[in-house]
Amino acid sequence: MDKGIRIDKYLWAIRLFKTRSLATKACDDGKVKLKDGASCKPSKSVKIGECYDIRNEGKKNTIEVLGVLEKRVNYETAILHYKDITSEEDQLHNIKLGTSFYTGKRLSKTGRPSKKERRDLNDFTDWNLD
Repeated sequence: MDKGIRIDKYLWAIRLFKTRSLATKACDDGKVKLKDGASCKPSKSVKIGECYDIRNEGKKNTIEVLGVLEKRVNYETAILHYKDITSEEDQLHNIKLGTSFYTGKRLSKTGRPSKKERRDLNDFTDWNLD
């Protein structure tokens, strides 16, 4: 058995997943694959130079391992240990996905719309829910 760090621990350390258990679950669900398409188990050892396809929250990233981290570090240090080689098409999809959930910021202390404001909004958007 060669010495190395587990893939789930590495993905957590480079901050692609919030928790190690989420990284482990992604590996178990087949969302972490080698560049050739083979699924990775959470206990797989990471080697420098390997490429991985990772799907997380609808986003698809492709990374190349530049260095191995055993502990979680700040973002500026973490990005030095991998190279994002995601295709331009997937990057555009990730950006589009990230902006699609933004609904705009309401002014503070405005509360929810009144009945009249809601009717005006429905007339404006032509969304009659009835």
